[in-house]
Amino acid sequence: MGNYLLISFLLLLCGITTAVTQLFNSYLTLPSSCPAPDPALNYRPIIGIVSHPGDGATGRLSNATNVSYIAASYVKFAEMAGARVIPLIYTEPPQVLNQKLNLVNGIIFTGGWAKDGLYFDVIKGFFQKILEKNNAGEHFPLLAICLGYELLTMIITNDNNILEEFSAASQASTVQFVENVNIEGTVFGRKNTRLPYKKVLKRFPPVLLKKMSIDCLVMQNHHFGISPERFQANKDLSSFFRVLTTSTDENNKVYVSTIQAQRYPIAAFQWHPEKNGFEWGSSRIPHSEDAIQVTTHVANYFISEARKSSNKPVAREVLDSLIYNYNLTYGGKAGKGYDEVYLFIPHSSSSSL
Repeated sequence: MGNYLLISFLLLLCGITTAVTQLFNSYLTLPSSCPAPDPALNYRPIIGIVSHPGDGATGRLSNATNVSYIAASYVKFAEMAGARVIPLIYTEPPQVLNQKLNLVNGIIFTGGWAKDGLYFDVIKGFFQKILEKNNAGEHFPLLAICLGYELLTMIITNDNNILEEFSAASQASTVQFVENVNIEGTVFGRKNTRLPYKKVLKRFPPVLLKKMSIDCLVMQNHHFGISPERFQANKDLSSFFRVLTTSTDENNKVYVSTIQAQRYPIAAFQWHPEKNGFEWGSSRIPHSEDAIQVTTHVANYFISEARKSSNKPVAREVLDSLIYNYNLTYGGKAGKGYDEVYLFIPHSSSSSL
């Protein structure tokens, strides 16, 4: 009798174990609830940011010859949307800059003051290569901010005097959308590929777009710009870009504040989308929840464009070039200027691209 009970118990235990095993295996073979990543997208985008002459603090941080800097706010801006950054140090030899160009999936031209010399030549060289990449079929976006915007107008028109003077230094402002402007496929609206004809997918929530024209949610910091009249009268500019928004300076003079290329993934801002979230040196920088949303949506737009790049370089070359290889310098104690910058001091002379 005892043996019978023992055998029955063992059979029962064996049955339970088999059932548990089968149940466990069934969980392992269940179809995943997560869809497969889109193979057409690059989920590890790298952004190149061009350094600017000086230390970003009028010599407070470094007086070294040919020192250049990148404000950390531009780096954080790219990182917040899911990208890493490689510094494109404008004083580096052309072959080094070309090698780095082949490691990135998009470029940012930052704000600043330099409009001539080596810096201008390097910016112009990068812009030409960006056009070449896109013309060859590689999706390669560019985001140009403040000075970067101004340099594009000079390069495209081949006119270093195209800009006009405006009073918009350290000024929070609205942006006014051009009447009947089509924002589809721009920084403000996604390109519609699925929904019914003429249905625009807004990248920015409609309520935020409305607030941008009422509340001062963007930061201006420039002395130059271009009026809508001069912009539209110039065939080079009006054929290359479409004007999305305008803004008004402290003297009620209107200037073009956001433009988007007609045929290329290039967007340019006279204002600073990166400052709202990451700069504190001016009390005029808007830091409201709506202002932070503006920063977030612009960053998401640009990095989503970078994900369309097919360039997937060797990981080791990327790691050796990332901005993480450089130290941050804190300059915010002065209560003005950039809070943090990356400083780059060249070891030898170099030339343009």
